[in-house]
Amino acid sequence: MSLSTHDRPRERLRRLGAAALSDRELLILLVGSGTRGRPAPEIAEGLLRTAGTAGLALLARRSADALSGVPGLGRALAARLVAAFELGRRAAAAGGRAALRITGPAEVAARMQPRLADLDQEEFHLLLLDRQHRILDERQITRGILDASLIHPREVFRPAVEAGAAAILVVHNHPSGDPTPSAEDRAVTRQLREAGAILGIPLLDHIVVARDGWRALGREGE
Repeated sequence: MSLSTHDRPRERLRRLGAAALSDRELLILLVGSGTRGRPAPEIAEGLLRTAGTAGLALLARRSADALSGVPGLGRALAARLVAAFELGRRAAAAGGRAALRITGPAEVAARMQPRLADLDQEEFHLLLLDRQHRILDERQITRGILDASLIHPREVFRPAVEAGAAAILVVHNHPSGDPTPSAEDRAVTRQLREAGAILGIPLLDHIVVARDGWRALGREGE
């Protein structure tokens, strides 16, 4: 059944704004004209069925390879969706960058949680700070299961020395959704704190972010 002009997602977006559209309608717009044999509404409905009750949160965590398995989607459209979700994460994180000076872990969580919480792999990020604790730069150090043997102080502190950083913060995510620090998280924190003391570039905190919140190991004395 064809839709009237006013019922089409593109026209509704123009008249009412994106916030008025359902998840299905937004996905239809991203999918575009669909593919041969599968129109955009059918592909959008397939995506939502795949996500189940988790909805967009689950879709946002899927890789392009995983999404391409949805009937009618294919690699090109899957890549478009992954890019759209990543733009959304970056836009959400941009609000945490307005305050250049970091005064506590809540500001770090506000910056990093929107970007990392929904990822399906762990990522370990480094924030380089000047003497006023303003962010000089950010680097991704590793991707994959956090392991103290992989987070070598050399890889963390080399960019800090090159940038002339006065201090550092490190952040990583828990794909499980639970931000409770693990024994490995604590081991990494101790290792980096000891290295920072030797180099004169202190580790101010290690923040764990997840869908269910965040934890700061510095607050726990680890």
